[in-house]
Amino acid sequence: MQIFSCPFCGPRPEPEFHFGGELGNHRPAPDCSPEAWAQYLHFRTNPRGAAEEIWLHIPCGELFKMHRDTVTMTALPGRALGDQP
Repeated sequence: MQIFSCPFCGPRPEPEFHFGGELGNHRPAPDCSPEAWAQYLHFRTNPRGAAEEIWLHIPCGELFKMHRDTVTMTALPGRALGDQP
């Protein structure tokens, strides 16, 4: 079982977490074009290797960012969203 590290609760098993999407995929303005909305919903960079992602730790309800390698599945400890890289 994979272990992720919540910045608020420490190391926990992966089933306690929910993937929130790639970091930097900002929601467009409410009056955006249908094309911009489709881009936001359906198109991702889907990198092979290093990725910056948003995760939710379900028990504490906190969102945080995590650096994860999509090939090896190794993950660095999570950081609060307000923390600098």
